[in-house]
Amino acid sequence: MISQNIALYNWNNGVIMIIIFAVVCLGLVAFLVNSMTSNDRDKEEPKER
Repeated sequence: MISQNIALYNWNNGVIMIIIFAVVCLGLVAFLVNSMTSNDRDKEEPKER
């Protein structure tokens, strides 16, 4: 009876780490897509020498 109440593994820490990792990955992908789609060359004024 006592052995049924003892948790063999706590999944909370692993789930939190997976969620944090997914958020970081989504942020990096969003930054990459944003930097690829922005046309900074068209917005900049040409430099005169």
